[in-house]
Amino acid sequence: MRLFVLLLLIAAVELGINAQPVPAGDENIPYLMTFGPRAETSWGDDDFSQTFFFLIPKGFSQPVYIRVYDPDTGGDIDEINGVFDTRMTFSVYGGRECYTHDDAQETSPAGNYKSGNLLASKSFGVDPAYDKNWYTFGPFNPSEGEFVEDFDGYVFKIILDGTSGDDGNLYRYYLSTMPDNNKSIEGANAFAYEYSFRMYDDPNEVSHIYPFVDNRTISVKLSNFDWDSDGFIRTVSVARKSQMSKVSGEDHWIEDEFTIFEEEKNTSLDIQFIKRKSPAVKNNNVVVNVRNQIGELLPFYVIPIGGVPKYKYDITVEKSR
Repeated sequence: MRLFVLLLLIAAVELGINAQPVPAGDENIPYLMTFGPRAETSWGDDDFSQTFFFLIPKGFSQPVYIRVYDPDTGGDIDEINGVFDTRMTFSVYGGRECYTHDDAQETSPAGNYKSGNLLASKSFGVDPAYDKNWYTFGPFNPSEGEFVEDFDGYVFKIILDGTSGDDGNLYRYYLSTMPDNNKSIEGANAFAYEYSFRMYDDPNEVSHIYPFVDNRTISVKLSNFDWDSDGFIRTVSVARKSQMSKVSGEDHWIEDEFTIFEEEKNTSLDIQFIKRKSPAVKNNNVVVNVRNQIGELLPFYVIPIGGVPKYKYDITVEKSR
């Protein structure tokens, strides 16, 4: 599997695929989401922290920047709970074990999840200067990240922790070669092991996440939190036209397990979030992760490895249940 992923990433470089916006266009997700630690989890955040990784190809040597859109916790985009009283801290890590430490690849902000060398950090409260505006971390030399042989590239980690208050911070990232503009890097990508995000209010908008299934995966367990029974969650793949999953109500997790077909190995799944038409659910925040049969988390690449999966009608498979 590791060689397969590496070959796909190399192919992405050769094809000039750019993958720096987080969320990316194919995901159709408006914002990432993190709440302050005094918020009720029923608002849609289970642990008030989110981790993302940025992958930079080994051959790229120019300085890079990690840009954050709307990093403050006030204004039109963010979710108010009474009055805005929340602070958030963004922290960028590189160096040894920033990615490869086991705690860094888990879903909870526990243990040594802040592994590696702290390269930059900044806290934000209500700050009109950054409302609907960008803040830039960097410059960073790509070699300041952790070199990971499996990717043949350097990995940086960015963590957002809610440090006070009970409001929701909605934000985006962009990996750029410029401090004041979004200019992408060929062959770069971003990924997470748990995704906390805001749904669109428009029921016609379908959001997607793309977990990569390696060749050791026999079955997967899809977990979703606080979906608010807002419609349907289904999985599409090269061999699966529509796998419907159980959906969570307010403030709880639900799990759904299904078998992986042989044709789905070394490809990405397309997990689709389809809102109900009525009654309307507004400001729906959702948390999702996927594990394999031995409990290992599957990474969500913002640009899916192997491309967005399309169901192939000529593949014959057995039913998973």
